[in-house]
Amino acid sequence: MTADLSRPEFYRYHNGTEARLPFEAAEYEARLAGLRARMEALGAEAAVFTSMHNIAYYSGFLYCAFGRPYALVVTPTENVTISAGIDAGQPWRRCHGDNITYTDWQRDNYWRAIRSVTGEGRVIGYESDHLSLLQKGKLDAFLAPSKTVDLFDTTMRQRMMKSPAEIALIRQGAQVADVGGYAIREAVKAGVREIDVAMAGRNAMELEIAKRFPDAEYRDTWVWFQSGLNTDGAHNPVTGRVLERGDILSLNTFPMISGYYTALERTMFVQEVDAASLKIWEANVAAHEYGMSLLKPGASCAEVTHKINDFFAARDLLQYRTFGYGHSFGVLSHYYGREAGLELREDIDTVLEPGMVISMEPMLTIANDQPGAGGYREHDILVITEDGNENITGYPYGPEFNVVG
Repeated sequence: MTADLSRPEFYRYHNGTEARLPFEAAEYEARLAGLRARMEALGAEAAVFTSMHNIAYYSGFLYCAFGRPYALVVTPTENVTISAGIDAGQPWRRCHGDNITYTDWQRDNYWRAIRSVTGEGRVIGYESDHLSLLQKGKLDAFLAPSKTVDLFDTTMRQRMMKSPAEIALIRQGAQVADVGGYAIREAVKAGVREIDVAMAGRNAMELEIAKRFPDAEYRDTWVWFQSGLNTDGAHNPVTGRVLERGDILSLNTFPMISGYYTALERTMFVQEVDAASLKIWEANVAAHEYGMSLLKPGASCAEVTHKINDFFAARDLLQYRTFGYGHSFGVLSHYYGREAGLELREDIDTVLEPGMVISMEPMLTIANDQPGAGGYREHDILVITEDGNENITGYPYGPEFNVVG
């Protein structure tokens, strides 16, 4: 007797019981209602999301690709995550809505699973900032859309406006980042390595997240802790360099809670700070405070940027600026996604509104052969309110607190 080797292209594997998600069902339904209104305005009959940030935002599920594609399909009546068989029932347990598992038995079962929800010949929305040319070709081949509509910008605009539930989670994330900052401060001593300090901060944050969110998944929390020359770039990786007296340090803590990213960044020195470095540090702190005062409803990102540029130019420091002065917060990180429409840069005209969450983080980098060499950066998270902003970062900045060891 010959065994039946046929396998399904896709199936539903709703294994176990649904887990507690970062938000209540009503929050996800409100997001989906907002999305469907945006889809209708653009004529999209179905949306196929492929990015980690939009799938997490609308469903609560944060995927780990490992070379496999994932999706969320949204129609006027359905919202279905599409996941790989290797994850078994976890995507269903961790998503709001339905879930379909596709199999590896033949190539492109992923698209066959998506087609089972969208059908063929419809107007399909997609994300131009994420969908590769290869996968866009397969979308066209399998779904045969009558038209495709780019949903990248409209979904980004929706994510930029935070709900009260999101702000509450971001607020807790900022507090966790502070916990990591204090752990780093305690660990800084001449003779220890960057990596030892970084691990102290990361471990403290992961334990704090587990205490605050016992039902969450724990992943992606990290620390960049840099010293000396390694401070010249904001995102330079941690090394085994040993700290020395007088070193400039850059503290960067990044807790991740169910896809929500927060950050704390501070300039520090080991035991002492020389006069040239102190002058640059104090100027950057002054720019930081000035920048925070500018973050109010009605101000545009470009307007804020130009004013801080003028502040630095008046002190002959603008040439040492390295990047924009701040960015949004929410479902994003350097791993996935960015709300590019809410960055403090000259080319962003977005006007600040109550409910937006944005950082202020000026950075100056002085070359290694110059007095005061190193990278100086302060970073606070601010919620835009009706009449100004609320700073939800608690760890102190500046020389009085951050000459340590």
